[in-house]
Amino acid sequence: MDGSGAKSRLNALLLAAGLAALDDETASQFEIYLSLFVRWNERLNLSAIRDEEGILSRHLIESISVAQALPQGIATLLDFGSGAGLPGIPIALCRPEIAVTLAESQGKKAAFLHEAVRVLGLKSQVYAQRAETLREIFDCVILRAVDKMPKAAAAAVRLIAPTGWLALMTTGTEIAQLRTAAGTQISWIDPVKLPFGNNRIFARGRRISSAV
Repeated sequence: MDGSGAKSRLNALLLAAGLAALDDETASQFEIYLSLFVRWNERLNLSAIRDEEGILSRHLIESISVAQALPQGIATLLDFGSGAGLPGIPIALCRPEIAVTLAESQGKKAAFLHEAVRVLGLKSQVYAQRAETLREIFDCVILRAVDKMPKAAAAAVRLIAPTGWLALMTTGTEIAQLRTAAGTQISWIDPVKLPFGNNRIFARGRRISSAV
């Protein structure tokens, strides 16, 4: 797949999913990210999905849909356990008004994030330690495919500003457990179905208490 093909295919998939297409500049940035992802994935196993088409439809479209569905008014966001930068880097590309922090404790993946931020010219910060050790608070904390997700969701609540958001990319079968783990400080709104994902949803809840 050549570069222009990647851009056109990405926008075709977005339109097929009922999402807004990207402008040419943003689509070009995603093309660069995709190329970098594929090259590093050959060495580091960033994802079990190896082919460009799968990365486009499974990772990028899903992350872009989340970026478009995030509530307005978010100024700071933490991608908790960012891995290969999903969904944090797509959020930074689609929502440049949001200051994104990518927290990833695995050294090789953190190195990839540093390189991606540099190549893409993003202002995002990479925190190369466990997200739980952060002392900052954020308007939104988002989790996707994190190990021990219920425990991580509970830890994430401490990092959310009063009236801030907890965002979870998960499945319909797992959401009840994650809501319980997050506790009573989070008031949930209706989830959004993620495109091209069997039973996958984007759940958003707002913190209603400043208590820790």
